[in-house]
Amino acid sequence: MTAAGLSVRGSAVASSAAWLVDALRAARPALLFGLRLWASVCLALYVTYWQELDNPYWAGTTAAIVCQPHLGASLRKGWFRMIGTVVGAVMIVVLTACFPQDRAPFLIGLALWCSACALVATLLRNFAAYAAALAGYTAVIIALDQLGATGGPNGQAFMLAIDRASEICIGIVCAGVVLAGTDLGGARRRLGTLFASLSAEIARGFARTLAIAGAEFEDTQATRRELVRRVIALDPVIDEALGESSQLRYYSPVLQRAVDGLVAALAGWRTTAVVLARSPEERARREADAVLAQVPAELRPQPEQDQPTRWMADPTRLLRACDAAVRRLAAFPAGTPSLRLLADQTAELLAGIAEALNGLALLVTDPFRPVAGGVRRLRIPDLLPPLVNAGRAFVVVGTAQLFWIVTEWPNGAGAMTFAAIAVILLAPRADQAYGAAIGFMVGNSLAAVLAAIVGFAVLPNHETFAALSLGIGLVLVPAGTGLALAPPSQVMIFTAIVSNFLPMLAPANQESYDTQQFYNFALGILVGSGAGVLSFSLMPPLSPAFRTRRLLAFTLRDLHRIATGPIPRTPDDWAGRMYGRLSVLPAAAERLQRSQLLAAFSVGIEIIQLRHICRRFDLGSGLDVALEAFARGNCAMTAARLADLDRALASGFGAAALRARGLVLAISQALTQHSLYFDAGAPG
Repeated sequence: MTAAGLSVRGSAVASSAAWLVDALRAARPALLFGLRLWASVCLALYVTYWQELDNPYWAGTTAAIVCQPHLGASLRKGWFRMIGTVVGAVMIVVLTACFPQDRAPFLIGLALWCSACALVATLLRNFAAYAAALAGYTAVIIALDQLGATGGPNGQAFMLAIDRASEICIGIVCAGVVLAGTDLGGARRRLGTLFASLSAEIARGFARTLAIAGAEFEDTQATRRELVRRVIALDPVIDEALGESSQLRYYSPVLQRAVDGLVAALAGWRTTAVVLARSPEERARREADAVLAQVPAELRPQPEQDQPTRWMADPTRLLRACDAAVRRLAAFPAGTPSLRLLADQTAELLAGIAEALNGLALLVTDPFRPVAGGVRRLRIPDLLPPLVNAGRAFVVVGTAQLFWIVTEWPNGAGAMTFAAIAVILLAPRADQAYGAAIGFMVGNSLAAVLAAIVGFAVLPNHETFAALSLGIGLVLVPAGTGLALAPPSQVMIFTAIVSNFLPMLAPANQESYDTQQFYNFALGILVGSGAGVLSFSLMPPLSPAFRTRRLLAFTLRDLHRIATGPIPRTPDDWAGRMYGRLSVLPAAAERLQRSQLLAAFSVGIEIIQLRHICRRFDLGSGLDVALEAFARGNCAMTAARLADLDRALASGFGAAALRARGLVLAISQALTQHSLYFDAGAPG
């Protein structure tokens, strides 16, 4: 071979080696997670073997389920799994005590309990939703062990509940010990980076809007929509951070207010952009420059520095700068309603960023400084999706019970259990539930194949615990690595393998290699998983378009109540309600619908503020006429009446009247921009 050929081959080998090294480096965190998962399961199995518990695989299964690629998520999930297990165990004991010899009421009560858990799991979010779902199918799992071939309780629920709860708690503790001992956790820092990045991007985008005096409105509108999506996505990361720190759990309302502050900042940016885009160019430039001069220099973009790093370095200093700017803008001398509105909206934006900086300071600088606590409120944007999920759970579990009783299939209880797991656990995923159910069934099928290989080809010739550990490691390490690397569409496949491989293998103190029992149990799992898929096909979740329309309709209805009902003391309740609706807005919602919801958010706050000001100046009757036209869905009439009110306010009343005129301007422009949406509110 020529020297040139050798050189080319050597270059190709070097390139391949470099690619392999890079791939291994990228996969290292996922591989470490797979090893942690395996170690957690082995430790849980060892402890339960040592304690000579009846079903040690429940502890190992729990350890596998609790393990997550991030430490905070694992600890948080373990805590909520313990809560859900205890609640489910208590409920099945109560059901058994109420109907000790009555099969029909017992099974109906079990189906109703699953239905209630599906409803609560849809109302809650993240790991709290998981705990609610777990409480439902934990009751079914314990019932599985005490029900006969045709579904009659045998009165052993209390001891079974104690045994299962003990095994599950052992698994949670073992997983927590392994993960806490091998992973330092990074959710707190990761959340701080996200807060800093989002705050910096909002401040930079707002400063650019002022610098270009509202030009390029469509581009900034697209940026705001994407930022809203990213702000909403902070919720699960907050949950992970809470899992790593007990101190953060006490101050969780501070983090919730930080998220709400970012949404409020985006709403203020939207109003500012609309006002500038609809003002004459010369006036827009003059007023934008005047307001931009009040924005702290620390919050303006500095290209030579990394923005998130700069914001994380000293958030307290930036917080003080925001607070000072808010006070300056509140006293800013404005000669026109539009300038007054720009100053007020800039103050709202900086106040929202200040809330985010307060959360950032809690995370990265002085976690033990005194900050205001509070209580996180449950927000229910729409009750219909939870009710649909509850109805589906009742039908599926009830049908599985009836099928089991009629056929007297010995493994019908297993099928009922996994049907309940699929229909309760996956229901909160809404339009992704069907795809997740298919992934769950595929993963269970693969888990059955892998359990058969390990159980009948590997373990029979090796009876030691070390051999068992190596055997399950052959499955759990690759499956855990795949779980950490898988795209969202495939996560459920690996989750099912990790979660259900051990129950199918069913290791015990006295090993049994009964192939018929194994295949019957595996068949029950697959039938139950298939029932879950069928349920989401026959009774699909509400479509994203339908849910979005309902959210918009509810928002408009509430706007009409704010306009014509008693005056709310503050806009906080309205803002909290809108934060909840924005958080559940389907990802498939159209861009226009996102803009309409954000516009309604701003209009509601502006109406509340305007009603308070007009009441002070005895101008409430003029405003009431405009708001009554708004409640009838007549934007043209509303704009005309607001113009009359603006002329009345222009006759005097001082600085407060100028602020009210700015609010009138903001409402009028929002109604003009989204007249089709606001006009749709006319009663039928």
